[in-house]
Amino acid sequence: MPRVKRGSNRRDRRRKVLGRAKGYFLGKSKLYKFAKEAVDRAGKFAYAGRKRKKRDFRRLWIIRINAAARLHEISYSQFMAGLKHAGVALDRKSLADIAVKDPAAFGKLVESAKAARASA
Repeated sequence: MPRVKRGSNRRDRRRKVLGRAKGYFLGKSKLYKFAKEAVDRAGKFAYAGRKRKKRDFRRLWIIRINAAARLHEISYSQFMAGLKHAGVALDRKSLADIAVKDPAAFGKLVESAKAARASA
């Protein structure tokens, strides 16, 4: 089998892993084997967390829209269905922002949703 001359590749790869493990407890920040395991595990949690974040924000927006809609005596599902019938194409993020920052504008959206549901 031919000899493999790695150059700096091996050292660079190890330095990158140890750099990512900086601040970890005990051997996980100093020993390559443990650092690699910890960094891999952290990467899995980070990946899942990025997916979870989208879920959590959507839930928050829905809760805010529902709370604002119920102040106008309409449920979230009826409000969203009314907006769809009215042809209002606002996403939940925008609706939640309007509900929190501009209740008067949100009230107008509720009225348009109620009118559209009545006519449909």
